[in-house]
Amino acid sequence: DRRPFDGALFKARHLIENFFCKLKEFKRIAMRCDKTDRSFAAMIYLTAAIINSR
Repeated sequence: DRRPFDGALFKARHLIENFFCKLKEFKRIAMRCDKTDRSFAAMIYLTAAIINSR
């Protein structure tokens, strides 16, 4: 007996999980080396732009 699932929701969740895996490949993000929340957020934006440009 198979449980029903929403295919579109599953696909969106998979994309988000893959993005976080790619984001954690950057050592500075994974280790949270930035001292302030503002600089950490800026690094996440920069890393997301790099990932998006690939």
